Amino acid sequence: MRMRDESKLIIVHIITGLTMGGAEMMVYKLCSAADRSRFQPVVVSLMGQDTLGERITALEVPVYTVDMVRGRLPTPAVLWRLARLARELQPDLIQGWLAHGNLAAQVAGAFAGGHVPVLWNVRHSFRSRVDARAQTWGIITLLAHLSYLPARIIYNSRRGAADHERIGYCADKTIVIPNGFDVERFAPSAAARLKVRAELGLPEHAILIGLIGRFHPMKDHANFLQAAALLLKKQPEVHFVLAGRQVDKDNQALRQWLDSPELFEHVHLLREQEDIACLTAALDIASSSSSYGEGFPNVVGEAMACGVPCVVTDVGDSAQIVGETGIVVPIKNPPALAAGWQTLVESGAAGRRQLGAAARMRVQQNYSLDRIVQLYEDLYMSLVSDGRGRERQGVTRFLC
Repeated sequence: MRMRDESKLIIVHIITGLTMGGAEMMVYKLCSAADRSRFQPVVVSLMGQDTLGERITALEVPVYTVDMVRGRLPTPAVLWRLARLARELQPDLIQGWLAHGNLAAQVAGAFAGGHVPVLWNVRHSFRSRVDARAQTWGIITLLAHLSYLPARIIYNSRRGAADHERIGYCADKTIVIPNGFDVERFAPSAAARLKVRAELGLPEHAILIGLIGRFHPMKDHANFLQAAALLLKKQPEVHFVLAGRQVDKDNQALRQWLDSPELFEHVHLLREQEDIACLTAALDIASSSSSYGEGFPNVVGEAMACGVPCVVTDVGDSAQIVGETGIVVPIKNPPALAAGWQTLVESGAAGRRQLGAAARMRVQQNYSLDRIVQLYEDLYMSLVSDGRGRERQGVTRFLC
């Protein structure tokens, strides 16, 4: 265990795992953009280091694990390791992420010693309890009863905040801080457009519509592919790009949905990609076809930052994010999704560029990473005292 630097506040992030998900990427972005003259971030993964562990360690941010088994409740040994870490790290503030991480953060706070503020970070919305696995829903409802304990509850969407307050989460603890985006990394790129089309063996003028996200029921890949089949009847020159964990030709469910030679030839399954910025910037139209669960989809903000107009289903805060720069359609409605794409295809390259430019400006003005990190760090400073015992005076509620 390293000696602590008393000039910096130790912020411990506790999260379920470090796969390539929205919450996990936001932890990575907060660590990468943290003001290291004031803050020392530390990450605790309840499970393994997974994809992002090495990337976070490369930032000179310590990463610890307590070896919880996926899909199982924490054992006494896991809880003991978490308690020991909390005592040894001597955090000034603990921030949980997602339901399991929020519960673990509250447990860690009890063992950290002294009055250590605990924050919860909630990243999803829901229509009903069927939108979550039974175990996850059990933790969500348990946390509703414990929601008087954390110093604040951060949501990345207004819809998510409203959904949780409806089942009993303390409304007076609510703070909404949206996701932030690196507008230097995610930016328009003619080179990316040419590169991706060359790799796919497509002509430069080919229209690409993309869905980036792991294979999961909430992402509703079936909705996307049914809409793709409908659009191809009117726009046979369009191609579709799907990328994410388990989005590949080994996925039998995806292969069954690609039930026609025409659809199979126009849909490209690219697995999980390292250079998401390049792939996103190559698109003509980006899409989110989710049917539930989203709070603030990172892929939507990333596409907008790249100057790519979006067609999104009305889940979470997607409609608010795109505003007038994209098209919002109902969930589980392939004809509506196809019609949204059709509108942008018919607007032509110039029309899409104009809409994409407005989308990028919207991200720069409202969702830039620098701005969002500042909101987090202002919140941290408002809760941690000079003497690490008395709450600072300052901003205690942010609503973006």
